[in-house]
Amino acid sequence: MRMPTLSLSLTFIAAILAVSGCVSSSPSGKLANGSTKRVDLGRDVALELVYIPPGEFKMGSTPAEKKWAVGPEGGASFSSGGGRREAYEGDSRSMRVTAGFWMGRTEVTVGQFRRFADETGFVTDAEKPGGKTQCFNRNWVPAEAGKPPHPWAVMEDKSWRDPNHGIPQLENHPVVCVSYNDMKAFCKWLTETERKAGRLPKGMDYRLPTEAEWAYGCRGGRRDSSYFWWGNELGEGKGRLNIAGTDFLPDKNWPWPGVNAPWKDGFPMVSPVDQFGKNGRNGFGLADMCGGVWEFTLDHFDPAGGHENVNYENAKLRTVSRPVCRGGNYYDVPGNVRCAVRLGIGSVTYSDSRDGFRICLGVPRN
Repeated sequence: MRMPTLSLSLTFIAAILAVSGCVSSSPSGKLANGSTKRVDLGRDVALELVYIPPGEFKMGSTPAEKKWAVGPEGGASFSSGGGRREAYEGDSRSMRVTAGFWMGRTEVTVGQFRRFADETGFVTDAEKPGGKTQCFNRNWVPAEAGKPPHPWAVMEDKSWRDPNHGIPQLENHPVVCVSYNDMKAFCKWLTETERKAGRLPKGMDYRLPTEAEWAYGCRGGRRDSSYFWWGNELGEGKGRLNIAGTDFLPDKNWPWPGVNAPWKDGFPMVSPVDQFGKNGRNGFGLADMCGGVWEFTLDHFDPAGGHENVNYENAKLRTVSRPVCRGGNYYDVPGNVRCAVRLGIGSVTYSDSRDGFRICLGVPRN
C-alpha cells in the first residue's frame, strides 16, 4: 500500500514563486517548461535551479542491464562483488514523483560551499578534531594485472579545502569530502537565509533530493529503463560525462586502470561542473547526472532497492544512518555511472573525494 504523499499543485508553486520574484509563469499559471531560478548567495556567488515537473519514471534496472554492467563494456566486475552491488538496484519498476520540485543544475561547487563556510564558520566532519576523509593516494601505482586497484586512502589532514586530487582545485569544481551531516547543514543555512530574506515561500525548503526525486531527475524525463540518460549506447556518452577515460593521471604516464570508456574526456580527475555544456545536460537540463561525483540523497539505504517515498531507518523519528548516493564518479567505469547505480554510505559522518551533492527545493521531507 502506498503511503500518502504531500504534494503542491503546479499552479500553487508557480504562484508563490512568482510572488517571491523567483520565476515567471506561463499564461495558464503553470510553470513554464525549462524554468530556472537563480539563488544569490552574495559576493558574486549564485546557485542555479531547474524546475522538474511531476511525472513517472523507472527505478532500478533490468537483468540485461545488470549483465551489461559487469560485462566487458560495462567493466564493473572488479568492484561489483560478483554482481552483488548491481542487485542493490532492484528490478526495473515504475514509480511516480507526485510533486514538482527544483533541483540544482549542477552539484554544489567549492565556491558555493565556501560561501556557506565563510558566512557561518562551519567546520565539516573531516575538519573536526579526529576527523578524516577518503582521498586519492598520489603515491599509488597500479596493482598487478588481474587484481583490483585500490588507489584510495584514509587521510586526517585533508578536507573539502584540499581533497588531494593532485590538480589545482577550482571554485567551480564540485565540492567533495563533505558528509551527509555537512550537506544537510548547507541546506539548512540556505533555507534559513532565504526565508529571512523573504524569498522562500512557507511550506518549501532547501534539502537533499529524495532518492526517487534524484532517480527521476537523472533520467531527464525518459520513462524507459535505459542505462544512461541519453540511452543505452556507451559511445554516445563521449563529450557528455566525466568518467575514467584514457587521460593520464596527474604526474603519471598511465590512466585509471580498467578503463572501458575508450576516449579522453580531458580530465584525469574531477571536471568543473557543467563542463560539457548543453551536450552534458539531460532532458530536464540537469548537468553531470552520470559520472563526475557521487551524489547523496536524503534516504536511508535499503539494499533491496530504492523507494517511491522517502525511506527512513526509523520512519517515526525520520532518522538516517546509512545514506544513499547515486550516479557514479570520475574514477568509475561505464557500468558504475548508470542512472540505476546506487550505494549505501557507511555513516552520516563519512566523506570521500569522490562524493558530493546537489540541492533540491521543494516540500519538506525531513
